[in-house]
Amino acid sequence: FKQKTAYEIMPSLVGSEMCIRDRSSSVQELFNVSDQLAKNLEISHKLAVPKISKIVINAGIGTIKEDNKAIEKMKKELSLITGQAPVVRLSKMAIASFKIRKGMPVGLSVTLRKKIMKEFYDRLVNIAMPRIKDFRGFSKKSFDGQGNITIGIRDHIIFPEISVENVENVFGFDITIVTSANNNKEGYELLKLMNFPFLN
Repeated sequence: FKQKTAYEIMPSLVGSEMCIRDRSSSVQELFNVSDQLAKNLEISHKLAVPKISKIVINAGIGTIKEDNKAIEKMKKELSLITGQAPVVRLSKMAIASFKIRKGMPVGLSVTLRKKIMKEFYDRLVNIAMPRIKDFRGFSKKSFDGQGNITIGIRDHIIFPEISVENVENVFGFDITIVTSANNNKEGYELLKLMNFPFLN
């Protein structure tokens, strides 16, 4: 199975709403922050400069857990957004109060690395986030103490890969940006240089 980027999956977007012919130069510029970051953090060894190592997307299936058709549509839409097929997460135990049986689908997960990760991050901060209604940025308190940040996206339709008129169920998901930073300050300085929108 050859992974496809979101640009390959949705070629009709190129030159239309996204106004993109080739975002490779934009992605390269976005991730080319190591020199400035080393200066800001006073790090002399180049290999010690923090960077993004992976991005993990987790979406709960919720009320559609017994609707296979709806789950397949959700998988397809998450694939369009991330450029990679999601993995279905199954319940490890039965939870009677939530009507969940052991082995029942409860979520979808995608882990992005390297090129496909960079392309997703570019579209996330430069295209999707500005489309969030009344958006003012994310809190620095979202860091976990080790330089990684988890944010919640309420509506998946902020991504231009999704045609709103074809959406039957709007869903949200969590995005965890995992970095090689040693602490929150390093993670914050890294993402700030990479156009991540933080609250003032």
